Amino acid sequence: MMPPITKGLQDMTSLASTSTTDIQPIGPSALSAKLAMALLLAALADWLFYGQRMGLSLVIFAIAVAGASLLANHATLDLRRTTIGGAIVTLGLAPAVEELNTLSFLILMAALLIALLLATNPETTGLADRARALRNFVLYGFLRFFPDALQVFNLSAFTRGLALWLMPMVMSTVFVALFAAANPVIEQWVSLLNPKVILEYVSVPRVLFWALMLTLVWPFIHVRWRRRKFAVPAATDVAEPEPLAAFVSAEFLGPSTILRSLILFNLLFAAQSVLDGIYLWGHVALPDNVTYAWYAHRGAYPLIATTLLAAAFVLVAMRPGGPAEKSKVIRPLVYLWVGQNVLLVASSILRLDLYVGIYMLTYWRIAAFIWMGLVALGLILIVARIVLDRSNEWLVSVNLIALAVVLYGCSLVNFDAFIANYNVAHSREASGNGVQIDINYLLTLGPQALPAIDKAIALRPSASESCLVSRRDRLVEQQRQDLAWRSWGFRNWRLQRRLDAQAANRPAG
Repeated sequence: MMPPITKGLQDMTSLASTSTTDIQPIGPSALSAKLAMALLLAALADWLFYGQRMGLSLVIFAIAVAGASLLANHATLDLRRTTIGGAIVTLGLAPAVEELNTLSFLILMAALLIALLLATNPETTGLADRARALRNFVLYGFLRFFPDALQVFNLSAFTRGLALWLMPMVMSTVFVALFAAANPVIEQWVSLLNPKVILEYVSVPRVLFWALMLTLVWPFIHVRWRRRKFAVPAATDVAEPEPLAAFVSAEFLGPSTILRSLILFNLLFAAQSVLDGIYLWGHVALPDNVTYAWYAHRGAYPLIATTLLAAAFVLVAMRPGGPAEKSKVIRPLVYLWVGQNVLLVASSILRLDLYVGIYMLTYWRIAAFIWMGLVALGLILIVARIVLDRSNEWLVSVNLIALAVVLYGCSLVNFDAFIANYNVAHSREASGNGVQIDINYLLTLGPQALPAIDKAIALRPSASESCLVSRRDRLVEQQRQDLAWRSWGFRNWRLQRRLDAQAANRPAG
């Protein structure tokens, strides 16, 4: 009779070997139904996307994918988790309905992936497990269609069927060729089977498009999450820490080193803060050959890089359970340094604001404002982690939530119109300060800038030459195309109402 300990180890080993990677393949009949569902989705994608502009069509396709995934995996779904996943998909759809752009597309894809993870993979609970599951899904899930599709075919049955149909098909082809040579009507029918006619609809790019769509939708239909292996504990002693690691931890990250670093860092940051207080906040005259624009532009981004490096140092120095975290001397210095870093970010924002006040607003400058705000929030959250005695995983989770909220909010903001209206309102023609209106840049912002472009043309009558008018008309035509139902967006619809109202209020002639 087998001893209990040996039997238990063998059971654990067996469990590890049976749950290493994926769920076992399902039967051919269920797989065939899922394959048919994937083909229907690929056909829908062909109708919605191939040779067409995307907009509302992507929202429709995302809803179809979510519904097909729900239908194909309904037997394994939990109602509460599925409801949460549905709410996430709904939130992800809103930015794409507002306007389809890169950010709203990424938000929609992330919402579909997260909702699928919550609804079909209840084993993942922590942030690291979920991130690992999504990583494996993205890296390996889209490579499974063709291997899974081959499981539908029974090779022996396929061979027998091919042998049964080979001779009839060959002989029928010969007869058809003879009839076509003898009968012009049959020849006309056969001409409809001309490969050139067929290839007008079944071209190589279209076949590749279908293959791409099948590989993209298949993981949502035939869901398989990679499972983690169960590690069997080894009956060995715990290894002692390596001498080099212990030396680095004691000498380079010890309390004494961190204390000296913080004292020097605070002094250096204080000097920088004093200079910013004099020139930026106090508006003291700058040295010769130095303009406010140059001063503002030169310091904005390096200061943010400095702040990020400082944040990394704080995370390493004040790691949970480390000797510096409980020090009554180091903790106040860390708080002071983080406060100086927040002030540094505020100075960077002011620098960028001064630069924008002179050289107007662009997408990259808006992104810089948002990025600086996130950096400042991250610094505050570092202090919160230390004060509340939370883990670094908590800090990463809260920062990811803040980033997701900000990106989601950005996806609902009409930055094209905002930039155009700001630049026109703060131009020299409108306010008497700043630079002249850069109409060429406004035209690159797309149809959403049309109201601001009309204001700019009104402020600069001499600029309404035929070339400018023709470029504006092209934007109007692009806006008209965007109102087609496949590319429809709520933002485009609101713009059209505004343009129609302006046209109705414009005096005749």
